[in-house]
Order: sequence, then structure tokens, then C-alpha cells
Amino acid sequence: MKEFDLLVILAVFQEMLGPLLWLLLAIIVLGTLAFVLLLIRERGVVSRRMVFSQTLSPLGGAFALILMAKVSSSGFTDAGGPVDWLLIALVFSLGLVGSGIILYTIGGWWSILRGNKPA
Repeated sequence: MKEFDLLVILAVFQEMLGPLLWLLLAIIVLGTLAFVLLLIRERGVVSRRMVFSQTLSPLGGAFALILMAKVSSSGFTDAGGPVDWLLIALVFSLGLVGSGIILYTIGGWWSILRGNKPA
């Protein structure tokens, strides 16, 4: 593959994840939009909620690794080279950051809908 083609990458992910790809993309897009709107509404970050979401976010990283192992044809014992371990670290990191943002957003909107002021 000499050229980077976004449609080829999309086709590969569609083959690996099936309908779960569209659910994950919807969570990413809607979660990011909800996070930005929450930041605008609250005019900043609520530190208590951020610490709580960061405490739980390693579970999201672990979930991302489990999902990666399920959709790929290889497991963690097949990782041999440095690039394999770099990819595993990247998947964990993206799951960690993404779940932290999603947890923060859910907590923020939950607090707003319940009528509580940010702490």
C-alpha cells in the first residue's frame, strides 16, 4: 500500500468491528460534542468530577484492550516486536482518555439534569 486511503482504513475497521464500528463512532462524535457543550455551559472544568473520572478511566483502557483482542485474530501473547507493544499502549491510552472524557461528561450532565450546581 503506497498511498494512504481513508476509505481502505474504514473498510478494514468495518470488517473487524462490524456494526460496532458505527456505535463507537457515534459515541466518539456525540461524546465530544456533549463534552464541549458541558465545558461551555460550566465555563471550565470541575476538578472533583475530573479526578473521579480519571480514577475510573483505567477501566476504559482495559475495556479497549479486551475489545482489541476480541476483534483481532491475535492475542497479547503474539505481540513480539516494539511496534506491537506500541500499538497495545496506544489502544490502552486512547481507551483511557476516551473513557475519562465520557465519564466526566456523563457526570456533568447528570449533575445538571438533577439540578445540582457544580462542586
